[in-house]
Amino acid sequence: MTSTQRLAFLKGHGTENDFVILPDPEGLLDLPAAAVARICDRRAGIGGDGVLRVVRSAAHPEARDQAAEAEWFMDYRNGDGSIAEMCGNGVRVFARYLLHAGLVEAGDLAIATRAGVRRVHLAKSGEVTVSMGRAGLPEEGVTVTLGGRSWPARNVNMGNPHAVAFVEDLAHAGDLRDVPPFSPAAVYPEGVNIEFVADRGPRHVAMRVHERGSGETRSCGTGACAVAVAAARRDGLDPARTGSPVTYTVDVLGGSLTITELPDGTVEMTGPAEIVAEGTFDPAWLCAALA
Repeated sequence: MTSTQRLAFLKGHGTENDFVILPDPEGLLDLPAAAVARICDRRAGIGGDGVLRVVRSAAHPEARDQAAEAEWFMDYRNGDGSIAEMCGNGVRVFARYLLHAGLVEAGDLAIATRAGVRRVHLAKSGEVTVSMGRAGLPEEGVTVTLGGRSWPARNVNMGNPHAVAFVEDLAHAGDLRDVPPFSPAAVYPEGVNIEFVADRGPRHVAMRVHERGSGETRSCGTGACAVAVAAARRDGLDPARTGSPVTYTVDVLGGSLTITELPDGTVEMTGPAEIVAEGTFDPAWLCAALA
């Protein structure tokens, strides 16, 4: 962050999970964790649940092996500056930015992430469908305890770790700014996203989420996918056995997402993504803030 040139940024959100987008096609931007945290600060910075750094795959050491499949790499950082493997809402917003910037056309494209290449369909209606890969269902689970209540939580991996707890009332989750206590801690040595889920109707659930490194957010795309898969198994549904897709509507605080698990195990997520603002900031502000 030593350049005197003003840096471009955009703001976008997917079901109100909001991100600061930093175009950096050649991978020249130095972005330490403290800088990300200050950028995401809602009072002293631009504000967001995380940062989406837009880099050509060939220009990033973690994505060069994906460059033949996907031109663009989503370098996602949580609001506290920590690096995350994947962000489902972030992928949709990332794809919307590529379209907004004229870097891709509506239709099908591929995006490189730390969890692998994700296939995306950009509809002219504004909705974005992301092929999120297959859900992993490790046998080890945890118990989540809050306000004197405890719930077993299903372990689901969507390229990042999730613990899904079914509750009678979402209010039971209380204040999700801090990490809800869970045990045994060894199941998630690098932390976990924790979803609390309540039924709303047939194949229709609602969730709240504490996102690792961000606190409670208005939405979590990978979390909605994990919730849909966990709900399907709870309801005795497994597309791999029946040969039929299973679709759930997952309500989040910022809207709704449609999640479909296909017979081959692939999970697809469909939802909106919007670019709401763009501008520039002076890197000197950031350097001074971090001094």
